[in-house]
Amino acid sequence: MSTGLLNPPLDRSTPPPVANSYRAPAILAASGAVAAAVLFWVVSGSLTDDAYISLSAARNLAVHGEWAIVHGLTANTSTSPLNVLALGALTFLTRLWGPGDPLLALGMLNVAVTALLGWVLARIGRRLGLGPFWAVLGGALVVFNPFVLSAVGLEVLLIPAAIAVMVWFALDGRAAWFGAAAGMAALVRLDLLVFVLVIAALSPAIRGQVRQALGGFAAIAAPWYLFSWLVLGSALPDTFLIKQGQASDVGGYNYLTGPVMYFESNPWRTVAAFGPAALGLVLLLLALFSYARYRTRPLPVPVPGAVLALGLSGALYYGAYVVLDTVPYHWYYVAPATTLAMFAVLAAGIHWTTSRDKTDRAAVGALAAALAVLGAGAVYFDVEGGLPWEAPPIFGNWASAHDYERVGRAVGTLVGDAPVRSPGEIGTLAYFCECVIVDEFSDRGLVVEDRLVPRLAEASEPARTLLRANYAFFDYRLAPVDPAFDLRYGEGRGPGGPMSWEVFSAARGVGHFTLVPLAAG
Repeated sequence: MSTGLLNPPLDRSTPPPVANSYRAPAILAASGAVAAAVLFWVVSGSLTDDAYISLSAARNLAVHGEWAIVHGLTANTSTSPLNVLALGALTFLTRLWGPGDPLLALGMLNVAVTALLGWVLARIGRRLGLGPFWAVLGGALVVFNPFVLSAVGLEVLLIPAAIAVMVWFALDGRAAWFGAAAGMAALVRLDLLVFVLVIAALSPAIRGQVRQALGGFAAIAAPWYLFSWLVLGSALPDTFLIKQGQASDVGGYNYLTGPVMYFESNPWRTVAAFGPAALGLVLLLLALFSYARYRTRPLPVPVPGAVLALGLSGALYYGAYVVLDTVPYHWYYVAPATTLAMFAVLAAGIHWTTSRDKTDRAAVGALAAALAVLGAGAVYFDVEGGLPWEAPPIFGNWASAHDYERVGRAVGTLVGDAPVRSPGEIGTLAYFCECVIVDEFSDRGLVVEDRLVPRLAEASEPARTLLRANYAFFDYRLAPVDPAFDLRYGEGRGPGGPMSWEVFSAARGVGHFTLVPLAAG
């Protein structure tokens, strides 16, 4: 069997465009929107605590015009500015007929982004001369992935959509639009610059129009990051300080060994979630080997550089997180898992479409079948626990969303305007409490005291200078809020009474929260 599937990828030639048609992309976009609406019904009652951090920030932006998780306390802990900005804008829109509904706004955003992903994958497929099956398969492997659905509310759908848009514009050679899409990607998550750089480097049309690409990027990304630096006090969010070195918080597992942790919890679900990416990684290695071997003799079926970059940047992103020794939260795996899966589908589709060798097509057919089986497995694990979800398949919070809602409303009634120290998970409590609940995600005084000042003291150059530059316009005099109550979590049943609430978590079992008054001063 030849290795034509993965031959010299660096765009010595780009597949010619096919006849322009919007019918298939429109159908796939509409199908994606319907699927997203159904999936949101499945997940909306079981959102994770981190998802509610985004919803709280969106509500404060829409209702109070603040960049904050808690009303009155400016914070800069939103890792995805675009997610909060989009949710805030849609929440503001819902105020036309009510008080503002961030949860409805999230459903609207998911529908729009999934429709966009379907549209773009269909356009990429047509640009490469592929049939609609490949776009459907690629989209399904993204949106039904249990790791994606278990983190809805975060930027998990914006990530693959933003990257797919960059690949589309790179294939079409539209540098300014590529730059604008890259700017959007930087607003989704700044670490997506890994994808920006690799896709640009492997796309000759973008390399030849660097000025246009940089102009588009600056027009989109620069205004926000300048605002964040000058007004919020740091160009990069405080989460870059908060999240560093937290691997020990998850049983000693880090980003490299995180998949082992998930495999031990549920082997087949983990295979369904990571399997397409693993196949994509194998295809990527074969592609790189083919390029190295046939560098001076391009074979007839090259994988375009922008498509190769889709897989390569996913692998490099994973490697970068391993080097950073990042905590293995499941949503951190979304970028490499979805991009390598999409790469596997597109690479297989290219070879299926261009190959005339029966053995080669049989091999690609088997690969496509394996990807489809993994996708079906993902759907099975999405529905096996019943619909709609009471808890996501991948879940680690101390309480279910419904129990957190009950506790949050009760705490808000009891404390009024008095500040409360968070037990360690703040998102859902802050959303339903609508009180002054504080930890380092909502109170920047704690970031100064517990993170920024100690990090500056221990950092060496040039890290210290870079950290000072990031916080050049920050007010170091900011003091932490003095809480009047402490909300504490404990395992097992609680003591009972009006200031104690029993909760249940699918991950941790029975637990309880207790509200403890603190001595003044």
